[in-house]
Amino acid sequence: MALGAVLSLGASAYAQKVAFEQYDLSNGMHVILHNDPSAPVVITSVMYHVGAKDEQPDRTGFAHFFEHLLFEGTQNIKRGEWFKIVTSNGGTNNANTTDDRTYYFEVFPSNNLELGLWMESERLMHPVINQIGVDTQNEVVKEEKRLRVDNQPYGNLIAEVKKNMFTNHPYRWATIGSMEHLDAAKLEEFQAFNKKFYTPNNAVLVVAGDISDMAKTKDWIQKYFGTIPRGEDIKRQTFSEAPITQTIKANYQDPNIQIPMVVAAYRTPSMKTRDARVLDMISTFLSDGKSSKLYKKIVDDKKMALQVGAFSFSQEDYGMYILYGMPQGDNKTDAILAEMDAEIVKLQNELISEKDLQKLKNKYESNYVNSNSSVEGIAENLATYYQLYGDVNLINTEIDIYRSVTREEIRDIAKKYLNPNQRLVLDYVPAKDKAQK
Repeated sequence: MALGAVLSLGASAYAQKVAFEQYDLSNGMHVILHNDPSAPVVITSVMYHVGAKDEQPDRTGFAHFFEHLLFEGTQNIKRGEWFKIVTSNGGTNNANTTDDRTYYFEVFPSNNLELGLWMESERLMHPVINQIGVDTQNEVVKEEKRLRVDNQPYGNLIAEVKKNMFTNHPYRWATIGSMEHLDAAKLEEFQAFNKKFYTPNNAVLVVAGDISDMAKTKDWIQKYFGTIPRGEDIKRQTFSEAPITQTIKANYQDPNIQIPMVVAAYRTPSMKTRDARVLDMISTFLSDGKSSKLYKKIVDDKKMALQVGAFSFSQEDYGMYILYGMPQGDNKTDAILAEMDAEIVKLQNELISEKDLQKLKNKYESNYVNSNSSVEGIAENLATYYQLYGDVNLINTEIDIYRSVTREEIRDIAKKYLNPNQRLVLDYVPAKDKAQK
């Protein structure tokens, strides 16, 4: 316990406040600057407030498709040259998409900061969206879906949970979308999607790292981004889901697996709420590591399962809390679910120990330090807290929420959200034709 206390204090001491400056350009683009001269690298990143939830039900996959399409080239960067420019100047780059946002970034030696800013401004102002690019990236996305979803064991788990948990909200479809929808889309539809969502007033630019000359950096930002015309204000539709009041039962057959999995999923509130953070801590308590309650009891002690776990799938509008278990030997998935339920009932009726609570908080202190231990992590956190949470300074203060959670809150939140009549039970099983072989 003494060692744990020392480690906790060390983590807190190391977790230095992240300093930043933020302002708006006249076209509505938000800018966040973070200077860290500890290493001669700088990241230029742009997060757009567009994700899979902004798509039409018959045109899913657009947001993820654009993650790929906007590397095709611009009016001033020839097709196929983007990655060559980055690597030849000592940089790296990438992008990723969720249901709520799309994020692009470059990491360069700090003497190439202007290059990074120019490239991201080119992506925003001068993208070339033509049929050859659409056709090329269509094949790339199809291959990604085959590798990561269709041919990946348990690759459809999240998609199947979402499909059954949401009936009205666009979270009900997979982020990667439907290949049939992408095939059916016309070039004009892709161009219209870009015009609507890829605008400066729907974006936040983050520059983080070794910014040697702040005044010059601001001049470059104005030069490359300030002249981009503001887009039309986006009218976002609000979707709500009726509470789940009785168990939803579903079945999915996966041809890539031999061992069944039982999944219990609960719909949870927006990641911006305190309740969602408490549910994060419940997830960690139940299943983070081999010393967690579920693993120790069901895998180690009773040897009923090959694997059990729980995780929070946090999103801007709603989240999901997902438990899963894979039986071992002759054990059945129903028995695994009963054991997981027993641990939840214990949480709902008994306070966890002070020692367990402190252990949880120590883990969140460590996670907090780790998430801000690199310039890349800080840049993405700054963008996320602005774009999805509406409060950039959460990069410094969100840890205080976790620090303030009480044992009573953990019990009460478990009672509020984790009841059998409020969940989906999904039997994720081997495909029958394969199981019979």
